[in-house]
Amino acid sequence: MDQPETTPAPPDPDLPRHEGLEARIADAILPSLGQMGYELVRVQVSGKERPVVQIMADRADGDAFRVEDCEAISHAVGAILDVADPIRGEWMLEVSSAGIDRPLTRAKDWNRFAGHLAQVELVVPVEGRKRFKGIALGADAEVARLKAEDGTEHAFPRGNIRRAKLVLTDELIAATAAPPTQN
Repeated sequence: MDQPETTPAPPDPDLPRHEGLEARIADAILPSLGQMGYELVRVQVSGKERPVVQIMADRADGDAFRVEDCEAISHAVGAILDVADPIRGEWMLEVSSAGIDRPLTRAKDWNRFAGHLAQVELVVPVEGRKRFKGIALGADAEVARLKAEDGTEHAFPRGNIRRAKLVLTDELIAATAAPPTQN
């Protein structure tokens, strides 16, 4: 009996897209991060001799990311990766918040920071270019939109984005500043 053809589920627009080793690491740690109240922003592995696994995360409740959050994620992710063993030999773990000039890895990041200056680097060139800079206009599951410095609007397939990040500006600092605490 023939099996019916299945169509793969569309990518979750609120999860970062990873490939290869970084995707395996993300898949291994996502459930625990979610249970702990965190959202994964990015996994990046760099270096050859002693690779560094960088985990960027946000608090799911939107509160400010603290040193205690880094410690909690580091302990949990370290234990998961010790068991899963995706990297042969020695490696180092680095956990951080996404910061103000954060990478734009999820549709929710593109939408939250719409109106702010961003840089995009593509895998495959569009109109002969791989790098664009302009105002983030938002994203959905399939495309991220940017109004380039020359006024043209672009819709980049999210799978073609190698890197995208916010550019540090006074407007971004003001928009992300913590509200003053009241006594």
